[in-house]
Amino acid sequence: MSKWGRVMAAVLMPLVFTLPLRTAHSAEIRAKFAVTMQEDSHQGQGVARFIELVRQKSGGRIVIKPYYNAALGNDVQVTSALQGGSIEFTVPQTSTLTGLVPQFEALDLPFLFENEAEAEKALDGPPGQKLLELLPPKGLVGLAYWENGFFSFTNSKHPITRLEDFSGLKIRAVQSKLSMDTLSALGATPVALPVPEIYTALETKTVDGQSTPPAVTYALKFHEVQKYVSLTNHAYGAFLPLVSKKFWDRLSEDDRRILVEAARETAAFQRGIAREKNRLAVRKMEEAGLQANAISPEERQRMKAATGAIWSGYRKSPEVGPILEEIESFLGRKE
Repeated sequence: MSKWGRVMAAVLMPLVFTLPLRTAHSAEIRAKFAVTMQEDSHQGQGVARFIELVRQKSGGRIVIKPYYNAALGNDVQVTSALQGGSIEFTVPQTSTLTGLVPQFEALDLPFLFENEAEAEKALDGPPGQKLLELLPPKGLVGLAYWENGFFSFTNSKHPITRLEDFSGLKIRAVQSKLSMDTLSALGATPVALPVPEIYTALETKTVDGQSTPPAVTYALKFHEVQKYVSLTNHAYGAFLPLVSKKFWDRLSEDDRRILVEAARETAAFQRGIAREKNRLAVRKMEEAGLQANAISPEERQRMKAATGAIWSGYRKSPEVGPILEEIESFLGRKE
């Protein structure tokens, strides 16, 4: 080797050992996140925070692009796309998953949780973890639990302050047996309708009322064709950030850890946003002319008692019964 060659080798050799290797771990990863609600919603803001945390924790290697306003499809369509691997992330309400994993139906039972603290304790604890463990065989991986919020009733006839006030009301039901049975047990007449048809049905008096968290009620403008909002808090809605298992299986252990950490760190922020959005929505509906009312603990207990037969049936269910028992036991109120 010439003198000049030896000099260049001496200069370049240290660089060989200091330049980063382009490994699979360091390669950029791109993914899509399907979101059904708008960007400034409590769901959308949670997604934005999650994406930013993932970017920070991965040093910019994991790039996730959000698609808001159901641009990639509704919750059912998108969840199916995750199973197929064509979309990497979404965040449906847990009720979307009951057709795949019946045990999730335990979370839809009326009056399951008394308050947000109980919901957080159960979902972030062993009962919630057991539910997450049922997802991978279905082609999905659950990262954490976020919040949609407690459901309230709106209607155009009269305030709901006691159990008897449900009588004579036609209430929109989710297209599920549990939703239909719950409304019937309370004394209302259930009318199953998909979300896109609710506004027109309320406007034309095809139904008298509906039930969603206040922030959703306000975002979908149902308050424009309703007169009363009753804060029954009869059901709790949890969002569940999901990852396609096909995508998950291609990730390194470090990258999987980044996703789980980001989702769990996002939970406290997103839940706070959800609660503030729901409180603000009630105030805005009142300002728009709706009459809002709370429900006394005694009346709420009467409403729960009216759904006792539903609870008895699910306690006997081989799928739902064990997880329901674990939730109640974990919360220290097993009957």
